[in-house]
Amino acid sequence: MSRWTRAEHRTGRPQIEELLDAARVPVFLLDEFQVVRPGEQGTVSDIEQHAQARGIHVEKIDLDAQFRCGGSEEYVLWVRRLLGLEGDGPIPWQGDSHFEVSVADSPYEMEAYLATKLDAGYSARIAAGYCWPWSDPRKDGSLVPDVQIGDWSKPWNLKGERSVGGAPAAALWASDPAGFGQVGCVYTAQGFEYDYAGVVIGPDFVWRDGRWLTVRSANRDPDFKNRTKVSDSDFDRLIRNVYKVLLTRGMRGVTLYSPDPQTRKHLQALMT
Repeated sequence: MSRWTRAEHRTGRPQIEELLDAARVPVFLLDEFQVVRPGEQGTVSDIEQHAQARGIHVEKIDLDAQFRCGGSEEYVLWVRRLLGLEGDGPIPWQGDSHFEVSVADSPYEMEAYLATKLDAGYSARIAAGYCWPWSDPRKDGSLVPDVQIGDWSKPWNLKGERSVGGAPAAALWASDPAGFGQVGCVYTAQGFEYDYAGVVIGPDFVWRDGRWLTVRSANRDPDFKNRTKVSDSDFDRLIRNVYKVLLTRGMRGVTLYSPDPQTRKHLQALMT
């Protein structure tokens, strides 16, 4: 069921209730760390609460294995520890023969590394936190290179469902080879995988004095601007989830880069 149900078809009821009423045995596949924007819901407690109100028994099953990130449970745990979503803080990357992890010294190095993977026949994409403005295409069809780090720059992926200037429509960014020419955001990358992921951890998430800080003023996502709708604690949680999603798009490997020197030094120190 789409969250974008047409207005005339909306009932005003929580979507969980509609799903519980629509099936004899509703099955929810849930990753609570996939919530990346205000208003999104989907927790075990939400489902249990609505199910119990209807007298429905809930059977919770933890999936022990996963195929994301080359099936590397070590890497998925490392990401959760890195972002403070689990455990007692970041841990060094010990390596996994099924998954490559590296930290780039510059965006040029990141792009060059991914280009070698493309030349070898793999797919690769660069994605970033929403920390730069996002312009519409120019009248001549060219894209504005909004994501600027020093003298390196690239445009964001297109917003719409129409190819412009040789760039693929938003829905095709992750699969069309031309998508390598743009930087993807979490809303475009979520739900897709490619062989190798480049992730720019933007200035909205920096390492200071032994802990992560989320910097609201560095984020450009309009959904996060209103403090009455998104508290600082919610912003912190959502930003960590955003980078969790971006860091788990690669099936064979990932290279990380932060334009913040202290954050980049911290990431490099975790590589063994």
